[in-house]
Amino acid sequence: MAASVREKQAAALKRMLNFNAPPLKNTAAEPVWKVLIYDRCGQDIISPLLAVKELRDMGITLHLLLHSDRDPIPDVPAIYFVMPTEENIDRICQDLRSQLYESYYFNFISAISRSKLEDIASAALSANAITQVTKVFDQYLNFITLEDDMFILGNQNKEFISYHAINKPDIMDTEMEAIMDTIVDSLFCFFVTLGTVPIIRCPRGNAAEMVAVKLDKKLRENLRDARNSLFTGDNMGASQFSFQRPLFVLADRNLDLATPLHHTWTYQALIHDVLDFHLNRVSMDESVGSESSPAGARPKKKNKKSYDLTSADMFWQKHKGSPFPEVAESVQEELDTYRAQEDEVKRLKSIMGLEGEDEGPISSISMSDNTAKLTSAVSSLPELLEKKRLIDLHTNVATAVLDHIKSRKLDVYFEYEEKLMSKSTLEESLLDIISDPDAGTPEDKMRLFLIFYITALQPTSETDLDQYKKALLDTGCDLSPVNYIKQWKAFTKIAATPSNYGNSGVKPMGLFSRVMNSGSQFVMEGVKHLVLKQHELRVSRIEFGVLMIYDLQETDDYRYFDPKMLRGSESSIPRNKNPFQEAIVFMVGGGNYVEYQNLVDYTKVASYYSKSLSSLGQK
Repeated sequence: MAASVREKQAAALKRMLNFNAPPLKNTAAEPVWKVLIYDRCGQDIISPLLAVKELRDMGITLHLLLHSDRDPIPDVPAIYFVMPTEENIDRICQDLRSQLYESYYFNFISAISRSKLEDIASAALSANAITQVTKVFDQYLNFITLEDDMFILGNQNKEFISYHAINKPDIMDTEMEAIMDTIVDSLFCFFVTLGTVPIIRCPRGNAAEMVAVKLDKKLRENLRDARNSLFTGDNMGASQFSFQRPLFVLADRNLDLATPLHHTWTYQALIHDVLDFHLNRVSMDESVGSESSPAGARPKKKNKKSYDLTSADMFWQKHKGSPFPEVAESVQEELDTYRAQEDEVKRLKSIMGLEGEDEGPISSISMSDNTAKLTSAVSSLPELLEKKRLIDLHTNVATAVLDHIKSRKLDVYFEYEEKLMSKSTLEESLLDIISDPDAGTPEDKMRLFLIFYITALQPTSETDLDQYKKALLDTGCDLSPVNYIKQWKAFTKIAATPSNYGNSGVKPMGLFSRVMNSGSQFVMEGVKHLVLKQHELRVSRIEFGVLMIYDLQETDDYRYFDPKMLRGSESSIPRNKNPFQEAIVFMVGGGNYVEYQNLVDYTKVASYYSKSLSSLGQK
């Protein structure tokens, strides 16, 4: 893709904030000052993409929630960015009647229905505000982009489209239809923003197939109406055209239930697992120091501290997929480098001051040389300060992660689960870990047991199962997940874990028996130094099998949809025989950072071999 989905969604938002006109290249011109009104969904879409400073640069003086108490600002235009829900439409009508703003630009995250549009028109008419409603737009931005190559669906209604919602036994047909429609609406918005119509592949007989059928139908209906199609030249910039269409692989969470339960060892996935990490922002309790409160006094309230982990943070971009011990070492190296640069600035200041006093006149060459060095050092101070801020950020976050690793023995869980999933020899019995009161929380123990239960090659006997259940109950576990997985195993026809998950997934490098080096921020004593080995998770194998047109037994039966072929049945549609250049993977039921990182790593490996073979072919 010429531009990433993150760049395209950010560009669409900037265009919207400029009254749906292309932003001016000349930044010297003062923007039109305006107010941004959004609902929670709009806030979630904007916050990972545009910082407050960027909003201000685009003329946004205030950004307020739609359902908050807002005072009238009669001489300022208002840009609305909301979902077209009944509740939101009622509030918009109320704003029109209250004459809150000079003019109104209504931007709906998803397409608004005709009946709701008529409600707004009626309210505008009764409030004598017809001329103030300047523009009404469907933006088709109903998805959240977290990385250049990663997006999620709604953060506000995530429980509504979760694995639990799709797979609960008492789900009604109408509920399932509503869930599928919600997912399809967001995926349709994604492809409108991307400006491309994909080839769709999916497995048969599950929720992924239902999504694929509905998405194919929605894309076909839009393409059939050539004048109003969202995928024609009038509605897309020239840069969005591409002869290469992407492959869209829909996978079902039931293909692999072990991976989302797996304790992980990479930085980003660990933060998501053990800390409060949402929309690229991590929130945690700020350390209040070692001093204790005086006797009888109230304990000090812990402050919440939030950090944004953005694409501008080079350390984050480089290390988010790295094993945690490597991250800890890298943070320490960055800190040492920063201290050396800081000491150099102090030394230069000292030299210049001392030489002027003690050594009499100094040669012009020496003075000139030192002045140049000091000027260079001083000019780099803003960069140094930003570097120090990022070092402090990652020191605090990594320390919080390390506290969880040590208190819950997450390194032990990770290593044991890797061996279970790769069918390696186990050195310790599962019952010993479950029964160990110092090893993890009840949830950790349940996750470990479920992985054992899901990946077991031989069915677990009822006697053994009762023994495990008793041990889990004794540690305070709720046995509902075990009962569900027991039913799931009885009904599912798919093995939950790929047979070639890999050999031993980790390579133990001994223990961090002491501090990594003198003065290190991270006391890793007792934590295992585990080095990750590259795996091929099921979702990665499926994606590359379909992407490269490989003959894989599990993808042979995948359905094939081409929405651009407006006529003909599925069997009569001519299929693409060449490998695809781009692929998009969506997990119905929820993906995770482990699978995301595995896909990213696997893409790099595939790209490297592809380039190597290409260069060999030219020789």
